[in-house]
Amino acid sequence: MNYAGNNDSPGLRAATLEDLRDALRRFAAARDWDEYHTPKNLVMALSGEVGELTDLFQWLTPEQAAHAMDDPELAWNVRDELADVMHYLVRLADKLDVDLIEAAFAKIERNERRFPTGDLKPVE
Repeated sequence: MNYAGNNDSPGLRAATLEDLRDALRRFAAARDWDEYHTPKNLVMALSGEVGELTDLFQWLTPEQAAHAMDDPELAWNVRDELADVMHYLVRLADKLDVDLIEAAFAKIERNERRFPTGDLKPVE
């Protein structure tokens, strides 16, 4: 499946979260992994992948972390771990029948009420 950004051919479309969900379903089904993709197992795997992403940044200074994507090897690893995190997150949401886009926008709305502009300033 080709998506915009993967090559310069005209007529390609941007991938959606549903496209990713469907690809992950096919991937798991082709390997008979679906029985292992329980919410508990997916949460544990997601946590592990977040830990691997954390490891990449653990000993970087704030300045180094801000420029992590300037280092080709680190950038590759960051992209790879972010993909793993996203895969497990999307798979978990699928198993729990959670619309991630809807949930994310609902959370933004709750946070807008919880943290109105002008009321709180970050600690410097």
